[in-house]
Amino acid sequence: MAEMVLMDEPERVRTALSPPRRQILERLREPGSAAQVAAELGLPRQRVGYHFRVLEQAGLIELVEERPRRGCVERIMRASANALLVDPGVLVRDAFTAIADRHAAEHLVDVAAGTVRDVARMSAAAERQGVRLLTFTLEAEVRFGEPGDVHEFTDQLAAAIAQVAARFDRPGGRPYRLVAGGHPAPHPSRPEEPR
Repeated sequence: MAEMVLMDEPERVRTALSPPRRQILERLREPGSAAQVAAELGLPRQRVGYHFRVLEQAGLIELVEERPRRGCVERIMRASANALLVDPGVLVRDAFTAIADRHAAEHLVDVAAGTVRDVARMSAAAERQGVRLLTFTLEAEVRFGEPGDVHEFTDQLAAAIAQVAARFDRPGGRPYRLVAGGHPAPHPSRPEEPR
């Protein structure tokens, strides 16, 4: 079973996101048959069987084993990955054009979507090769006193990053992409609202 699968096709995302299929995928983190899943979720066996076929065709579940049972074969399936990661670009395809303003929220969303897409694809390729993808993450929280401080902080941070990058950049070395973004921290009790 893969650790993570990047879902970058709109039809595949639609297949996985219907409520009964999300329930089935969650249940199939552990192997099970359509009959078992139907009984556990309180759904008709035929309907679960249909969802199994659709999910299998989309590559979202996989066959673990086949067991003879009462004159037929029971297929034991499991989710093909521990996590499904939806490429944000699928949800907002062509919503943003190239935005050069590093202070625009749309630009941050576009860059973050590209980062999700690139890292998920490289992580899956590394997993197939049996190697680990070497990445790093830096996080910090800063409390700005004035709105103008954000711009000054960004300029100073960009200069510091350029200086450190120049120190370590080597011709012929392995290229890394560094993405630094900032956004208001969400309010603890209302995650959709900034503090």
